[in-house]
Amino acid sequence: MFKFEVLKTDIRMKRITLLTSIFIVFTYNVFAQVVDPVNWENKSKLGEDGMAEIVFEANIDMNWHLYSQYFEEGGPVRTTFYFDESDKFELIGTPSESPDPEEAMDEVFKMKVKYFSHKATFVQKIKLLTEESFTITGSIEYQVCQDDKCVYFNPDFKVSIKGTTPATTSAEDLTPQVEIEDELPSGTDMESKSIWGFFLLSFVLGLAAILTPCVFPMIPMTVSFFMQGQTSKFNSIVKALIFGISIVLLYTSVGLIVSLTSAGADFTTGLSTHWIPNTIFFVLFLAFAASFFGMFEIILPSGLANKADRQVDKGGFLASFFMAFTLVIVSFSCTGPIVGALLVKAAAGDVLEPLIGMFAFGLAFALPFTLLAIFPGMLKNLPKSGGWMNAVKVVLGFVILAFSLKFISNIDQTYHLGILSRDVYLAIWIVLFILMGIYLLGKIKFSHDSDLPHVSVPRLVLAIASFTFALYLLPGLFGADLNAVSALIPPKSAQQFDMSKSQVINLPGPGESEPTSLCETPKYSDILHLPHGLEGYFDYEQGMACARKMNKPVLLDFKGHACSNCKEMENKVWSDPEVLKRLQNDYIIIALYVDDRTKLPEDEWVTSTIDGKVKKTIGKKYADFQISKYNINSQPYYVLVDTDGETLVNPKGHDLNIDNFVKFLDSGLEEFNKRN
Repeated sequence: MFKFEVLKTDIRMKRITLLTSIFIVFTYNVFAQVVDPVNWENKSKLGEDGMAEIVFEANIDMNWHLYSQYFEEGGPVRTTFYFDESDKFELIGTPSESPDPEEAMDEVFKMKVKYFSHKATFVQKIKLLTEESFTITGSIEYQVCQDDKCVYFNPDFKVSIKGTTPATTSAEDLTPQVEIEDELPSGTDMESKSIWGFFLLSFVLGLAAILTPCVFPMIPMTVSFFMQGQTSKFNSIVKALIFGISIVLLYTSVGLIVSLTSAGADFTTGLSTHWIPNTIFFVLFLAFAASFFGMFEIILPSGLANKADRQVDKGGFLASFFMAFTLVIVSFSCTGPIVGALLVKAAAGDVLEPLIGMFAFGLAFALPFTLLAIFPGMLKNLPKSGGWMNAVKVVLGFVILAFSLKFISNIDQTYHLGILSRDVYLAIWIVLFILMGIYLLGKIKFSHDSDLPHVSVPRLVLAIASFTFALYLLPGLFGADLNAVSALIPPKSAQQFDMSKSQVINLPGPGESEPTSLCETPKYSDILHLPHGLEGYFDYEQGMACARKMNKPVLLDFKGHACSNCKEMENKVWSDPEVLKRLQNDYIIIALYVDDRTKLPEDEWVTSTIDGKVKKTIGKKYADFQISKYNINSQPYYVLVDTDGETLVNPKGHDLNIDNFVKFLDSGLEEFNKRN
């Protein structure tokens, strides 16, 4: 084997002893076919005078980075190419790499390392020793990392060289010949991944879904539900287990139903934005809040309860299932983008992997809730738990009541009703959290509350937090961004009274292009708006026509009215001056809403290539476009394209790192300029 870099034995041993490398080796050995974030494309190109080039193109998944070949030894695994010995060619030097790698300090190894994001190209020059066709084989050793993990790979490669031309041949005959034969794992082809790797990925996504804005507020409701009416520790644990198992079965059933009925990957989007389920959720949350305030108790019908007595309180088990069903359905407004990636496969008719993925997702999603559901049963064994437990329920009632407004907001934004502006939404929140603070100080008493002779320290701390949060929300009535809660409240475009009037900074961007107006009035601009005073289009064809006329790159912004992460990105990232000036000066923005219910003119209807159905609304048209074009159903999803609609750099999803987004925009502009 030819090896471009000789790794010293002591360096290797030192590296193996480090915790990071132990994790890498473990990951590689146990999950040998774990999803590879790097998709390699290999080709050969013939040159003059019996020379040729072997080109290795690495397409790197978002948020991952691939290490360079050239930086100081003793750190992470550098990318290294090995070629099997052959008498048909001779290596000339070592591989070049482009573009220039990024450089940063590695805190684990205490040294500067070089790495690539998005894409890297390695070129090895060779001298051909034969005019016959032959195949070059070898392997690549490399390591890819992201913020919290690294994975090691060492796949084989094979590149074919077609018959060469003698050195005396004229330059006109030296047409480059390319032969692509990629045997490396693909980072985007789910079919080539192991079932265990896919299971592990889905499990991790299930745990991550717990932290989304729509799911996390459900935790207090779940805890409070299992605090009511428990007669024994055993009964509480059984109900909690039924609750967890129900979540797993429900998520698995979704994968099965979608696979068998070809419901399509926009199923969860429709569920989280349609007025009927959102109205049901709103009423359900109001009922829970009223119950927690002591207005009534949520109990099963007596007929069901009597039958339950014969099978160990079967009614309680049904109540646990009902809570699980509510949690799964409500969580779709935030988990839908995650689950949607699995449902894309279901739309194509694949049954096995959606089932496995949804089972793993549901299992991870259910574990924390099940543990929290078991814990309140244990709390009842603690002494003097009665009084403070009711106070906890009342506080949770205020929180649930505030969160219920999100469902009305989803309806309002999706159908453009204009009944719940951002101002009114925040005003209700402010009143609710002021009332909660007053309650915690003992100035408001509900029917089941016991007397409060004095205010305890915990209640005082919670009261201060409640009043502080209300004061934090107050500037939002006048147009303040409120970035900390931007994912849970309506967008600023729904603000009726805005004193801030955020304006775009009219400065030349990195490409030194001057700000210019749009080509024409955007379609649907009466109902759809971009944040921070930005201008753009909401129709793909109209926006692309303007991009061609102005010869500017395009930012395709796949978003949704009910997309919490979209609002968070716009409030925390797009609001940055460096991002704003690039968006205004360098790009044509086309915002494509995947959940908008506005009917399209009949001549703009499209027939899906995925499910064969006619898409008659803005949302259905662009949800189908995103899936068919980019094979993904998550929002936000940002794609930089040229005037022909061809992707410039790897697309980007939810990422609150402003510098990363600036680099994303700059790299897209740079690539666009190269093509022009």
